[in-house]
Amino acid sequence: MRTKSILTEAKQIERAVTLIHLGARLQVLESETDLSYERLLRLYKEVSGKSPSKGQLPFSTDWFMTWQPNIHASLFLNIHEYLNKAAEMDEIDVVIKAYQLYQEQTTAQNLEPLLSVTRAWRLVKFVDNGMLTMTRCSKCNGHFVTHPHEVAKHYVCGLCNPPARAGKGKAAGGIQMH
Repeated sequence: MRTKSILTEAKQIERAVTLIHLGARLQVLESETDLSYERLLRLYKEVSGKSPSKGQLPFSTDWFMTWQPNIHASLFLNIHEYLNKAAEMDEIDVVIKAYQLYQEQTTAQNLEPLLSVTRAWRLVKFVDNGMLTMTRCSKCNGHFVTHPHEVAKHYVCGLCNPPARAGKGKAAGGIQMH
């Protein structure tokens, strides 16, 4: 019986180390592992070489509604939803794998990943709690993050109908519209 708890603890530590490498905040580690705060703090300092960031986690759903963050959040959430259906994994492991795939895709397109792993984790929590949802674009049929009260029948995404100044800036790593 003791062997099982050691294996479980080892898996929890491995999961925490992966989340730390991805840049997760300490509150995410506390929520997703059974390790004590003191152990997580020591582990965080050992893995990252610094103390964890202090302060509250981002809580507003509004961040996900602005143009570029919405595209990034939608990419992540589509990957997450696919993995959730296709693979037998714990929820946090789906978040980790989806975030790693999201990072691969943004890097392949020479884009700066706007979504941190903490925001990605929070996005999944918002969807699970019905605060955000996915809505199909009536033009491209892609699925995008929206508020649950969005009129789904006539919804048009930010890629099909970008804001006037979208993609015109010279910021490195941003989506460029031509």
